[in-house]
Amino acid sequence: MKNKITIIAFDADDTLWVNEPYFRETEERFADLLEDFMPRHSIMAALYQTEVANLSLYGYGIKGFMLSMIETAMQITTGKIDPIIVEKVLELGKEMLNKPIELLDGVEEVLKALHGKYRLVVATKGDLLDQQRKLTKSGFDHYFHHIEIMSDKQEKDYQKLIRHLDCKPEEFMMLGNSLKSDILPVLNIGGHAVHIPYHTTWIHESIDHTIEHPNFYEVESLAGVLPQLIA
Repeated sequence: MKNKITIIAFDADDTLWVNEPYFRETEERFADLLEDFMPRHSIMAALYQTEVANLSLYGYGIKGFMLSMIETAMQITTGKIDPIIVEKVLELGKEMLNKPIELLDGVEEVLKALHGKYRLVVATKGDLLDQQRKLTKSGFDHYFHHIEIMSDKQEKDYQKLIRHLDCKPEEFMMLGNSLKSDILPVLNIGGHAVHIPYHTTWIHESIDHTIEHPNFYEVESLAGVLPQLIA
């Protein structure tokens, strides 16, 4: 495998640093604000439906999540939302944007080991300013040859990235926690993909089938890729 790969791309959220648990925590606090109107599970289901419906408008990230929370609150309260609830939702979103960067185990070890041997790339979804902020705060931006903050991660998005990097699909490897976004599209265009499971994954990123592909690998942690990539 290592004889073919020239570029290694890393997902960021829940691959390099903690992200999804902050969304789940905020969902719980959002439900606290509205539990007088509807059962908690119904609030969360309504929020999820609104988030998914808004992806084509807002994309992925905290700011779109904030807008979806406000829209859901308006629906649940039938348009009679208390301005205090709107203020608290905005506070929740700003707290998320100001969260410290909590790096996952082995990140620096892996980046140091691979730097100079491969071209390293960040390929992540999300809000441009937020992802740039997190990367700067991480202190690891100097390891990366290129940063790609993507509006989505479908096959056409990876093909565009590969063209920009001027490499062949078989020379490209993606590392990430989402089978739907980080793994399947890359395999489908002829690249290599390594799944690094994370204990919390957004339901929208789930798939309902097992992946069997010669270019697919799964490791328990980020450091697990090193034996396959370093002599």
